[in-house]
Formats: sequence, C-alpha cells, structure tokens
Amino acid sequence: MATVESVKDLRTPALIIDLDQVRRNAEGMLERFHNLGVQLRPHMKTHKTLECADIMTGGSRRCIVVSTLAEAAFYADNGYDDILYAYPLPFDKVESCAELSERLSLFHVVVDNCLALQQLKKRPLKQGKVWKVWMKLDCDNGRAGVPHCDPAALQLAHEISDTSGVELTGIYAHCGNTYACQGEEQIKAVARETTMITLQFMEKLKAAGIHGTKSSIGSTPSCSHPVPDMAMLSEVHPGNYIFYDVQQSLIGSCRLEDVAVRVLTRVIGHYPHRNQLLVDCGWAALSHDGGGRLPTGYAIIEGHPEFKLLSMTQEHGRVEPISGKLDFKQFPLGSLLTLMPYHACATAMMHPVYFVHSKGKIIDTWKPTRGW
Repeated sequence: MATVESVKDLRTPALIIDLDQVRRNAEGMLERFHNLGVQLRPHMKTHKTLECADIMTGGSRRCIVVSTLAEAAFYADNGYDDILYAYPLPFDKVESCAELSERLSLFHVVVDNCLALQQLKKRPLKQGKVWKVWMKLDCDNGRAGVPHCDPAALQLAHEISDTSGVELTGIYAHCGNTYACQGEEQIKAVARETTMITLQFMEKLKAAGIHGTKSSIGSTPSCSHPVPDMAMLSEVHPGNYIFYDVQQSLIGSCRLEDVAVRVLTRVIGHYPHRNQLLVDCGWAALSHDGGGRLPTGYAIIEGHPEFKLLSMTQEHGRVEPISGKLDFKQFPLGSLLTLMPYHACATAMMHPVYFVHSKGKIIDTWKPTRGW
C-alpha cells in the first residue's frame, strides 16, 4: 500500500490508534499506582506490540504480563525481561517455559494445581536457577485458580514452597467479575472484596511460615478506580486500559473520550428497499464480541448516534437508522464511517497492522505478534 499521511486516506477496513490518548491512558495508570506505592505490571494481551509496551512500561522494558507463549518469546527476543506468563501452565509448553526461565533474569509461570507443579519438578532448570511460580487464586471470578475458600489453596501454596527447584514468588488473582459491574461504586466493591480476599490469604501464608511472597490482582475496571486497600498489594496487572473501549465505558472504567482505538470503514452499497447501507467492515475487522447488544449494534458509529451496525458477515456490515428513513445522499459510496469497538482486545486481534496517528496525521505503524 502506498504511503498515506492522513487516516482519511487509508484503505479500509483499518484499525487506527490515537497515540496522544494512548499516552494519556498509560501515564494515568502509571501515576495512579506510583501514588499508591504499588508496582504496575501491565498486561500486553490487548495490543501485543513493542511500541505500546514501551509506553506502558515507561520505557523500562521490565515487569510485564503476557497471555501467550508467543507474546513471551516476542518480548524476550526484543530485550524485555521480568515477564509473567499469566496462564495456567500448559503441559505442552513446559520446555519452552524452561528455556525462557534459563535465558531471562526473571520469567514467571502460573500454576493452580499439583499436577502442573509435578511438571516443573520433572524439568529442573539449568545454571542453578529455580522456577518462579505464581499460584493462581480464584477470588470468586470463576475462571482459573484454586478457590480461595478451599483448603486446597493453602495446601498447594505449601507444596510449591516446599518443592526443590521451585520458588513461590506470588499469589495472582484476576478480578474479572468487575466486568459485570455498572458504575464506579460497583467496581470498587469488587476491587475491595478481591483485595481483601487476597490479603487475607497472604496472612494465612505468613501464619503457615511462608514469607516473602508477592500479591497481585488486576483488571482494567478495578485498576481504573483503585480502592485504598490496594496500596497493601505488591502489584497490579491491568491491560485493556491502554486502548479502553465501549465495553469499559459502559462498565464505568472510563469515558468514551478515553477510548484510543477506532476501526475505519467505507460505504460500499446503498439498499433503499432495505433502508440500509453496506460497509466494508465485517466481523473479520471488528470481531463479533459484544454480540450486537449495544443500542447501536456491534459498535458505536462515531458522530452518528442515529445509526446501528445491525449485523456483520466476514467482510460486510449492514448499517441502518435506529428509526426513520436513511438519507443516502449524505453517505455516498466511498464515504468514511468511524467505528468505536465494543471490545478493543478482540478487535485489535483482527488486524495485522495498527495505524498510529496524532490528530488524524499518521505517524507510525505498529505490528503485533500473533499466535500462541
């Protein structure tokens, strides 16, 4: 594609990133936790790029979270260290995790069962290194992790701590249940509860003679509105905040003006008999995440609250007015519409390149890593 200077001249569909807003979002989160005295360990899963990681870490290239081994290797290959692979240890990837542990000064893995611990025991690290292990604690989120109220949680922590060649580095909890919240007060209630459960578990560890273990919780909603008790945690690990999205605005994590990501699409068809426009953005450029549950369908069409992105196939999107007749003359074929995505992480995954702009002028392109 020929070099273009303005987002208006991009071939569509295209993912555009507002660099000024990305920097504001990053600086806000860094400052928030600097003031609380808590280490920010940003999650890379939303963007998966070097450039955005540099912004999120303030240029340190240290202390990040990843969700795939591909991300871990990508960042390690590009000078990053202190990488936490925050996913229940996959048995088919133990050898790759071992190689990263031996190569980096700090590479951390997550376990939530004793069989995973046995896998680590079977593969002792070379050079006198020990496995850095975080135990996943389920604080009522209901995804991965040992339920916090289950005696098996303390038992597993003991087993990790007592295993030769393995260090219990920390306790890791994801408060994904904040995604069911509506508004700051509900978010803070979940953040307070998750923090309390995690800190109570840390006290149980100390009482059992297990000391020096870190604590980390995270989600973009909880870290966008931290509660004072979070100052007693070692770390937090949000990720989506770097872009934010419509979903986060509905939860109460951010305002719509904080959202840094858009998908550009063009009108490719007029269908007056259906009262619809066709656009060149299907689910392959936006994702189906959100299920079309917004009043405006699968996205917000910026500047056009009267429109709804009704449905998408792989490469097509149907747009129609929420009510009334569509004035097709206002939207000639080839005209540009700007979509604000429901879920930035899922939308970014659809694009091999992000066009980075400041006030509409393209200043960079970022290429994410892909795969598992």
